[in-house]
Amino acid sequence: MPTFHDGELWYINPDRARTETPKMREREEIAPAEEKDAAESETRTVYPNAGHRSRLRERFRENRGFDGFSEHEVLELIMTYGSPRKDTKDLAKTLLGVFGGLKGVFEARPEQLMTVQGVGETQATLISMMLPLTRICLRCEMQDPRQIANRRELENYCKGMELGKRVEEFWVICVNAQCRILGQRRISEGSLSEVSAYPRLVMETALNYNAHSVFFCHNHPGGTCAPSAEDISSTLQLQRLLNGVGIMVLDHMIIAGANAYSMAQHGDLEFGARGRKI
Repeated sequence: MPTFHDGELWYINPDRARTETPKMREREEIAPAEEKDAAESETRTVYPNAGHRSRLRERFRENRGFDGFSEHEVLELIMTYGSPRKDTKDLAKTLLGVFGGLKGVFEARPEQLMTVQGVGETQATLISMMLPLTRICLRCEMQDPRQIANRRELENYCKGMELGKRVEEFWVICVNAQCRILGQRRISEGSLSEVSAYPRLVMETALNYNAHSVFFCHNHPGGTCAPSAEDISSTLQLQRLLNGVGIMVLDHMIIAGANAYSMAQHGDLEFGARGRKI
């Protein structure tokens, strides 16, 4: 059973209904029938689409996911949990229009979402949680989140790092001889189409972590995951530099959305007598 901390859950005493006072029962009994009818009518007026919301949730449960949902229905269902009594259909469509689709909405920062009229702090925070939750799920697919055992785990690890990034980033992941992660560092952040890997910073990072080996990772947010000629030549330069101080480069993973490219798998790296692949 999960543990809830203060502020996360209101606990309602199941015996509360049996502890009501005679005065409370008397007040309920003498309430005019027309007053109750008026209250129910008011509830229907405040939120006339409660049935639609229930149907969305039921579809999600039956499908065990968002299969068959349109983009606005996905966002609408998520937003219902941030606005318990507010119709979110039109607001979901507005957000999709402003940010160019569901991907753009999930990548937006909370303060950007809140510039759209009708989006409050709770909804903005809830929407902004989607990508970090996906990153956690990718890490959960690893047998040990602190150890990269094979290429598939490296791919998932790198996807988790680059998910939702709109500009190119270059990362160095430092590991020991058993491929346990010692640490990682973002070396540079570039424009939408290019990123520079600074040899001095790469060397400094590997030495500071006392790395046995390293992985490189960068993303192509605007295109294919295939490396450019410059990607390959700069990687080989870094590999030779690190080999000179006894540190191996095991792979360079390029991420583009759901796709990934491994330079080691495609033979773009140099592996001599000291080198090895995962």
